[in-house]
Amino acid sequence: MKVTVVKNHLGEGQFPTFPKGTDVEITDKECTHFLNWYPCKIKGHATYVPDVIVVGGKLVRDYNPTELICKAGEILEVKEIFYAWFMAEKPDGCVGWIPAELCVSSNEPM
Repeated sequence: MKVTVVKNHLGEGQFPTFPKGTDVEITDKECTHFLNWYPCKIKGHATYVPDVIVVGGKLVRDYNPTELICKAGEILEVKEIFYAWFMAEKPDGCVGWIPAELCVSSNEPM
């Protein structure tokens, strides 16, 4: 699915990819704006994680919390959807997270 970014997104920095089985410490209650996402620490990195990829305090798949830095008008290819966030790829190959509310469906060809 292709989407167009409608509002700039700055992200919160770069993160490594954490392998399946990595310990996750949930540090607070569920986010109020993004349901089913939790603040956490992974190998000392403060970030957020969707609840479905943490079971018993461990990642059930490889996970990289890096958000895409995007400008309004950019076209992205959505790879996965986790609640209100897209895991998307830019034409240059950069992959990361962006809130779905910052995007609209695109008419660009697949």
